Amino acid sequence: MTIDKDDLLNSILESIGRIESIKLEDIPNIDLYMDQVTTFMDRKLKPTTRKPDEDKILTKTMINNYAKNNLLPPPNKKKYSKEHLLVLIFVYYFKNLLSIKDIEILLKPLTDKYFAVDSEFDMESIYEEVCKMEKSRIGELQDSIRKAYETAEHSFVCVDDEEREQLQKFAFICNLSFDVYVKKQLIEKMVDELQKPDKKK
Repeated sequence: MTIDKDDLLNSILESIGRIESIKLEDIPNIDLYMDQVTTFMDRKLKPTTRKPDEDKILTKTMINNYAKNNLLPPPNKKKYSKEHLLVLIFVYYFKNLLSIKDIEILLKPLTDKYFAVDSEFDMESIYEEVCKMEKSRIGELQDSIRKAYETAEHSFVCVDDEEREQLQKFAFICNLSFDVYVKKQLIEKMVDELQKPDKKK
């Protein structure tokens, strides 16, 4: 590909290497009002958006809708706990891939069982385990993207240089999109399985 490999590929791989989840210790241990929740989420998640100056992270309307649709347990006297924020972080990431109904199916068993429980294993434990798992996969993701890039780089070799560059960019995007498409199909099938009655019962 005639795109400068150092500029394009390395900038992508470096940005993946810098991905950081919101740390548990950065989430306030005190209950927050709605305005404080949206301010906190904006501050922590703006860097993850495509257009930080324009994209909305979470609005009051979104949060109210999540509560109405059973994605989020209701606040306590208009205040949201640390666990509410953890659920909202999960919702924020899932909403780019899944429907509201699918997110409800995915999260409700967790919030029913682990939200605001007097137990050592709770929503914080789940969040911490998932973040640790995701962090451990960064190198694997970088390798996968590098391989997709190299595959695209060896495509359309019989085409003129000028056309080849555009077609190789397209091939790279198709490679990445195919991964997303297949994984989204798998996620949706697993969510559908969660809806089926437990055969052991």
